[in-house]
Amino acid sequence: MASTAPLLFALEGSQAYAARVARRLGLPLAAHEERVYEDGEHKARPLESVDNRRVVVFHSLHGDDRQSGNDKLCRLLFFCAALKDAGARQVQVVAPYLCYARKERRIQPQDPVISRYVAGLFEACGVDRLLTLEVHNPAAFDNAFRIPTRHLGCAQLFAELFAPRLGDAEVVAVSPDSGGAKRAEAFRQELAALLGRPVGSALVDKHRVDEQLSGGLLVGDVRGRVAILIDDLISTGNTLLRAAEACHQGGAARIFVAAAHGLFTAGGTLLDSPLLEHIVVCDSVPPFRLDPERVAQRLEILDTSAAVASLLARQFDLPI
Repeated sequence: MASTAPLLFALEGSQAYAARVARRLGLPLAAHEERVYEDGEHKARPLESVDNRRVVVFHSLHGDDRQSGNDKLCRLLFFCAALKDAGARQVQVVAPYLCYARKERRIQPQDPVISRYVAGLFEACGVDRLLTLEVHNPAAFDNAFRIPTRHLGCAQLFAELFAPRLGDAEVVAVSPDSGGAKRAEAFRQELAALLGRPVGSALVDKHRVDEQLSGGLLVGDVRGRVAILIDDLISTGNTLLRAAEACHQGGAARIFVAAAHGLFTAGGTLLDSPLLEHIVVCDSVPPFRLDPERVAQRLEILDTSAAVASLLARQFDLPI
């Protein structure tokens, strides 16, 4: 297996996530070097031979306290191009969080469609395949890329987490806006299958003009039920707070939030809401903007490394 297994690399900031996946695959992380020069330019190179090897590069493309999402994207692209220049047979990127996935359409005249431009950059730098978690719009993601891609939705993972905790309660899967209705429906179906009983559905009307939110009409019945708000990410948390208020006004007995990516750009505002009993996010973005004590009290981080490792094991015919 050693000669046919892929080489796994993890760029700075993504080593912890990649190490969890690598342990499940029974593979080490390959050595590489990253250097930053005095003027801010950088380089990264593999320290192991990649000639005629299949390679997987892990990098979650969220901004953090050291690098912006743009910085991480640039470093990833240059490293992938260097791998191809060094003779790598196949380069696959695993990006748990894919930057610019939300900018997938024009909402104003002459708007950029940045997700498509990012796809072109991946292809230009020799990336052969891409795996990412819970993108904003799966159809737009599929259409942007001309290379094989894999979108790992989190509906099943969230359903497996919540199902044992709900007992006999009546449950409603709630989308905080109309654009996420398909995501909430996927979760509803997974949860209903695990519970063996019907799960309701609802959505909250939302309109955004520039950065201003409006709307808040709840469509669906949550009275006396457990409402689980499902979203792809938490940025400021305003959309989810508005949806939680609508569910509260609608008589929901308990309100939970599950979102794949916890950016928390406004800090712990969402965690401070008394309306929310529990908040769950995946491990694609570390909660570095939040107070660790509040994280321990109010936030549950769902490990996605097993799901990613399972996909890679099937792809590379590895035992797991």
